[in-house]
Amino acid sequence: MEEMKKNFKKKVLDNGLTVLFEKRDLPIASVCFAVKSGGIQEPLEEKGVSHFIEHMLYKGTKTRNNKQIAEEIEKRGGELNGFTSEEATGYWCKMPAKHLGTALEVLGDVVRNPQFDEKEIEKERKVIFEEIKMRHDVPQVYVFDEIQKCLYSGSLSIDLIGTYETMNSITRKKLVESFKKIYSPENMILTVVGDVDFNEVLKYAENMFPSDKKSEEIQEQPLELKNESRTETRAGVDQANLVLSYHVPTAEDSEGGDYAARVLSSLMGEGMSSRLFSEIREKRNLAYSIKGEAEINKRFAYNFVYVGTTKERVGEVKKLILGEFKKVAENLSEEELEQIKEQLIGNYLISIEDSQEQMTELLFSEVHSKAEDFYEFEKRIREVKLNDVRKLADKVVKGNYSFFALLPEDKNN
Repeated sequence: MEEMKKNFKKKVLDNGLTVLFEKRDLPIASVCFAVKSGGIQEPLEEKGVSHFIEHMLYKGTKTRNNKQIAEEIEKRGGELNGFTSEEATGYWCKMPAKHLGTALEVLGDVVRNPQFDEKEIEKERKVIFEEIKMRHDVPQVYVFDEIQKCLYSGSLSIDLIGTYETMNSITRKKLVESFKKIYSPENMILTVVGDVDFNEVLKYAENMFPSDKKSEEIQEQPLELKNESRTETRAGVDQANLVLSYHVPTAEDSEGGDYAARVLSSLMGEGMSSRLFSEIREKRNLAYSIKGEAEINKRFAYNFVYVGTTKERVGEVKKLILGEFKKVAENLSEEELEQIKEQLIGNYLISIEDSQEQMTELLFSEVHSKAEDFYEFEKRIREVKLNDVRKLADKVVKGNYSFFALLPEDKNN
């Protein structure tokens, strides 16, 4: 990992833009422009505006229409996409390294010069309405949206994508105002991973943005933690989908509690060797799909366990989940802890093979704290103590969790 860290560079330019760079030998480059703002910064009445802006920035600039944006990347063998999260919004491509200039020029144009054409806004609004419907209609997606509402009040209690009401209220004026407020170089991160020259990246970045454009201060929205359990029924659903989730330390935790949370998540539900996969699927055949994950961010963090089972087995499955947490709280051994640490470190090493994955990890490490922390992952995981993991599990045992289940409607009703 030290060798990889030697290939990392970071610089904050005079115009305020932060540039993250990691040199790779393969002739591929992954490039992303991102702003340190997403759904969690949005007032309740504007929820979804960051996601709306993300859609619109690929719809055309002053010099390129949406087709030209896509063609300049894809006709050179590249991939192009964007994302909106609660804490960042990004625009990225992955392509042969020899076309770095094209990647920077096209993405730079996208984040500097969007048109926000009225006709395109209305067309894209309809697309987002369809996306809202999709998220509602797919149970495996819907339950994850709902569990977050069981964990938080405030901005995180409304879907990142927004609602029909907020989407209908967001005008072109609001999109432009939000864009101007957020999309300045001092609030932006450029991340490049690949076989390219760092100085070439810096030269492009320095020339792309004026030094005098300053962003307004982005107000933090209120965020309150809670624990809530809810169940819904729905016609046309054949499988029960359930999520059990619990608050864990955030990425800002100075004592490394977020790494203990990652260990506990992996132990409980990540992979076919996890405790819950073994207990619920392999031993009892109560489910096909079981997974767990740690959602660690700067201002909020939680772990979750998802299970797809039958309606009649929901109570039994929930009891088994809590039973495994109790076993961990009382009996987790140093030997099993070390095995999970090795699993996490191995997964980490495999993930960094892909330049796009590495680009994303460096970006979010910078959003959460600083990009250099990414290279400390193995060290921080090895520092996790047995008692730290047991304590987190014990909080769940004592009832500090949220639960949501979407169940099939009784056909007799």
